[in-house]
Amino acid sequence: MKVVVFGATGYIGGRLVPELLRAGHQVRVMARTPSKLDDVPWRDDVEVVPGDVTDLQSVAAALAGRQVLYYLVHSLVQRDFVDVDRRAAHLVGEAAHAAGLQRIVYLGGLVPESEELSPHLASRAEVGETLRASGVPTAELRAAVILGSGSASFEMLRYLSERLPAMITPRWVKNRIQPIAVRDVLYYLVGAASLPAEVNRSFDIGGPDVFTYLTMMRKYAVIAGLPRRVVVPVPVLTPWLSAQWVNLVTPVPRSIAVPLMESLIHEVVCREHDIAEYIPDPPEGAIGYERAVELALTRIKDLDVPTRWSDADSSPAPSDPLPSDPSWSGGTLYKDERETTTSASPEALWDVIEAIGGETGWYSFPLAWSVRGWIDRVTGGVGLRRGRRDPRWLRVGEALDWWRVEELDRPRLLRLRAEMKVPGDAWLELSVIPNDDGGTTYRQRALFRPNGLAGHLYWASIVPFHNAIFSGMARNITGEAAATPDDHS
Repeated sequence: MKVVVFGATGYIGGRLVPELLRAGHQVRVMARTPSKLDDVPWRDDVEVVPGDVTDLQSVAAALAGRQVLYYLVHSLVQRDFVDVDRRAAHLVGEAAHAAGLQRIVYLGGLVPESEELSPHLASRAEVGETLRASGVPTAELRAAVILGSGSASFEMLRYLSERLPAMITPRWVKNRIQPIAVRDVLYYLVGAASLPAEVNRSFDIGGPDVFTYLTMMRKYAVIAGLPRRVVVPVPVLTPWLSAQWVNLVTPVPRSIAVPLMESLIHEVVCREHDIAEYIPDPPEGAIGYERAVELALTRIKDLDVPTRWSDADSSPAPSDPLPSDPSWSGGTLYKDERETTTSASPEALWDVIEAIGGETGWYSFPLAWSVRGWIDRVTGGVGLRRGRRDPRWLRVGEALDWWRVEELDRPRLLRLRAEMKVPGDAWLELSVIPNDDGGTTYRQRALFRPNGLAGHLYWASIVPFHNAIFSGMARNITGEAAATPDDHS
């Protein structure tokens, strides 16, 4: 079938596209920043069009000539995500009806019965209702905790279990949850494209096990070979306070931890399994909790994590000016520029640059980077713990500690855009320039566009530290490249 995917740069969308291709479908994807897909393995097998779910013209163009729409968009990290998602769902639903689509497939959240929903769950349910009312037959698949390498829910479970041998938790850890493996989510999503035309409803999807969150943590510890976790539930920790703890202990930032925690105050268990009337259970049966955790940990160990929760972009719109734009008109732009030569080959220097961050670090004053990361976490930012998807290779659009890869021109330029909490916009550019007489020039630029007086004061406050941080960074990167045997020679 001719399908289009909205949200292909996200955690589920990035894994769904190759499954749709394997099923024989013709796939088009709409992305706000198409360049984020330049390095994905399936890029040459799909049609990529630019667009945004809040822009009618681009949505209509993306839907033209398609039969099935996969809607995998959620504005979770935005403060006004409820309003944004509501407007987008109405616009997309009306455009899909006008385009004559046969089917919409939407992945929502499992909705508890007869309870007041958290804003997160209520918004997802409202989006599903809006799409079902669009006049286009819609299958809304509702899932609770999705277990898979790189998912926000799994990373939260993993880090809480691994880093805290003893913890005080709110009483909702005794609520029942029916998790589902990401492989089974993808299986049902692919199957939903071929549902009969008269099907216009929601379906609960879940794995075979129903556990409390407390049991899930203890079972994770057993599977991961950790000592038994001591958990003391108390009635005083609100979801908001719990999210602050998650923000500090795990890579999941507060903006995502809060809605996740608010959802966990409910018991989320499937009330029906009607999907089986249309899509048979997976051939080998639904994946149980223990097996799902084992698969996720194996992927992490093998460095085979195709998508992560941090793939969702929280940066400003791509139409915002970049520091490299010839027509830059962003007012004041502060710069810290360093340049040095090295005997290392351009390829050897690039290998060091592309492997920066994560466990490797930033080649300069580790304590300063660590302290800045903790300050960012305390203020609700992403901090340094997002790490890297792969220790050697980067892709445009993916997270790298508190940065996001904005441009990757291998082996010449790496531009990172900061997602830390700062009063302005910040970039870090690392460039490789071959020299005619042999050797290589390394160029490094830290750029900052201040936002108001606070931005100017922020830059002035950190300038005294630049010489220690940035000069050391340039010196250590070139030194590492010169000292490393050149595998490219």
